[in-house]
Amino acid sequence: MTSTTLRELNGFDETPASLTNSTLVLIDYQNTYTQGVMELDGWKPALDAAAELLTAARAAGTPVIHVINDGGKDTPYDITTGIGRIHPQLSPTPDEPTVVKSAPNAFVNTDLAELVDAAGNTNLIIAGFMTHMCVTFTTEGAFLRGNTPTVVANACATRPLGDIAAAQLHTSALATITDLYGIVVPTPNDLNA
Repeated sequence: MTSTTLRELNGFDETPASLTNSTLVLIDYQNTYTQGVMELDGWKPALDAAAELLTAARAAGTPVIHVINDGGKDTPYDITTGIGRIHPQLSPTPDEPTVVKSAPNAFVNTDLAELVDAAGNTNLIIAGFMTHMCVTFTTEGAFLRGNTPTVVANACATRPLGDIAAAQLHTSALATITDLYGIVVPTPNDLNA
């Protein structure tokens, strides 16, 4: 039995975003998630999918905004060292801004809202690390400020917590997003043409 989502009850449009009328927000594709204590399950295929998405966005002329988390000196999120930097596979170009955040919702105490507004698109395409944390809360933040988010599932990854497997957390987070905050597509190829 399939339940009706809150999006359906509210009559929200279920059409996935298109690269031609959206801004791409790439969240926390930092080296810390590829090794050591914060290494995510499935980070490599998710990173490859994000690279595919970024290549398509650049080819389409889609505005791109990168986001990184700054946890401070000597943390797994120290942006002054290699561990906290964006993975080279997704390195920003000079015209792609990078937002530095310190909260799971990248709109909190940053200039992300201003950058999104300046790009001129209501639709956001969101992908990143970790699905259950910064991807979910930034998507919620986008929805609450009036944007229409679409999350690309295979370009996201997370880690296990306690007895909960990473795949279960990933699926649960995407279900939360699907219920209200945004549209979830399996791959970049499932975005609207």
